[in-house]
Amino acid sequence: MKLDDFDFDLHDGLIATRPARPRSSARLLLAEGDANEDRHVHDLPGILRRGDRLVLNDTRVIPARLTGERIRMTPEGEVRAKVEVTLMEPQADCTWSALAKPLRKLALGETIVFSSDLSAEVQALHEGLRLRFNLSGPDFDAALNAAGAMPLPPYIAGKRAPDERDREDYQTVWAKRAGAVAAPTASLHFDEALIAALSDAGIDFSFVTLHVGAGTFLPVTVEDVTTHKMHAEWGEVRDAAAAEMNATRRAGGRIIPVGTTALRLIETAATPDGMVQPFEGDTDIFIYPGYRFRVADGLMTNFHLPKSTLMMLVSALMGQARISEIYAHAIAERYRFFSYGDASLLIPSHS
Repeated sequence: MKLDDFDFDLHDGLIATRPARPRSSARLLLAEGDANEDRHVHDLPGILRRGDRLVLNDTRVIPARLTGERIRMTPEGEVRAKVEVTLMEPQADCTWSALAKPLRKLALGETIVFSSDLSAEVQALHEGLRLRFNLSGPDFDAALNAAGAMPLPPYIAGKRAPDERDREDYQTVWAKRAGAVAAPTASLHFDEALIAALSDAGIDFSFVTLHVGAGTFLPVTVEDVTTHKMHAEWGEVRDAAAAEMNATRRAGGRIIPVGTTALRLIETAATPDGMVQPFEGDTDIFIYPGYRFRVADGLMTNFHLPKSTLMMLVSALMGQARISEIYAHAIAERYRFFSYGDASLLIPSHS
């Protein structure tokens, strides 16, 4: 199974840099079995069945992109240099792993000042950048919210800088548990009106948490994709969510995760016979063609990057030839791609 098997050509003009407004007005490609149908996200209450359960990721994106100044004392005096930092994840020793540009301007023990309230000391470099901030707890959260910007994906950040609109646009309406540095983007299509309409139509919801890491944007660099090593992300399936999914399955309803993050997490938490167990910890599950799905009966997801692990995941769900047809249709009909783009609802023929 080669990396080129998951490639396709995409015109740059189809990459969305802003989301649809209102959220649920985004287009929705319904791919059920062998049929494609062009719909909108607000049509979901009439597409899903009473008794189906949507699984939603309630992670909250932190404003993880920071711009600061490195301060260095030299015999000639104080020397400052601009440094851009993207936080990755907190560590057990209360430091943060991070990326910095340019990294060469940093040295151990130096301080980066981000605002009058927020600064960090460089604790490690060679084994990966680690920063220790001057604040913790709610004080750190408040200072980060004031100084940070939303960590837009590189394919958007390369076209424009993040702004205040992104603080709302790049966050789900049910975001609760802070810790992600990338949004669960399929969930960005939901607004309060759609949630109410789905509930009225007899669609159930379960909330799980997977803190999406920056590793989600790392390219696959191996030619044989089966040898790729996935990045690990922290997730939790709580007792109530596991019980709800198991009850839906027993009642004959379908389990449809919204987003690949929710799907990967519930598949991690599932037993071989398809029961969902409570789970807390890191998951590095890698889903590619040949994988046997234990829980998910379908998937609502955005359109993904060529040669990405997410293309491999949707190919595993629908089949490689079928996904090629779906993406060819989406490109021909000018669907908008990636994080701020349109959505698809993928229902395999066996569901």
